[in-house]
Amino acid sequence: MTPLFSLSFGATVFFAIALAAGFLFTRTSRATLQRIGELTRRDRTYRRGDPLTQAASRGLFTAIHWVRARLGLADEADLQQRLANAGYKGTFPADVYNAARILCPLVAFIGGSSIPVSRLFWMTALPAVAFIAPNIVLTRLIKRRREKIRRSIPDAIDLLVICVDAGLGIDQALLRVGQELGISHPQITEELLQINREQRAGKPRIQAWADMAARSQLSDIDAFASMLLQTERFGTPIARALSVFADTIRVKRRQLAEQMAAKTTVKIIFPLVLFIFPSIFIVLLGPAALNIMRGMATMGQ
Repeated sequence: MTPLFSLSFGATVFFAIALAAGFLFTRTSRATLQRIGELTRRDRTYRRGDPLTQAASRGLFTAIHWVRARLGLADEADLQQRLANAGYKGTFPADVYNAARILCPLVAFIGGSSIPVSRLFWMTALPAVAFIAPNIVLTRLIKRRREKIRRSIPDAIDLLVICVDAGLGIDQALLRVGQELGISHPQITEELLQINREQRAGKPRIQAWADMAARSQLSDIDAFASMLLQTERFGTPIARALSVFADTIRVKRRQLAEQMAAKTTVKIIFPLVLFIFPSIFIVLLGPAALNIMRGMATMGQ
């Protein structure tokens, strides 16, 4: 064993122990970090960016629009809807998305031209992957936001039942629930506050609820909006309907947990076969195989 190898091995072990100790003693839960971030963002005041930065970004987006017009690339018909489903509103996210679909293939083409092996393949494959990468990222953001909204529905329904039982109307109860869940579930808070803003702007209540169901595209939100629409049309007691819906959500969540638990027995087969069983075979049969090999070698002599 050379001194250089010993020094490298010792340094690796030291840094690994130091990183593990630092992670164990200084880690903070993601929920705590999220709460701190939400509180600090609430206390911040809106400040305009640097005028030079704004001018540069405006010029970049103008050039991107010009290039897309020259190439004949039209905007996606449902781009604004998909961005809204991901939690991004306004024209700036659409400009960033279109700019990424133009600049990423150019960067990938330049990077592929610098690869000495199979240069033509990389110059063709990398830009194609870079062109569809923004779409894939946007799809994952939509799925992640829908999952967060789905997980926050039971808490929102329970708070909504409490607020309605306390005497608040459905509109005031939705606004109160949105304010209370601002830190723990910001996604459902954004949807509930959006309903309140739309109603204050003059949109009918039924249309605002239907638009929330269209934005989220979740079965639970669809059922919730349908329940609210039925109570609004037929005049049924909202507190009783919310209690029944909350019980249904709890049963559905329990069934989903049982389904996920039942799937673990099938999913655990693959790590058992690929990783655990080979290790067990090596530990149990390895010494016996070595003894057999030594015995056969002795018999051959």
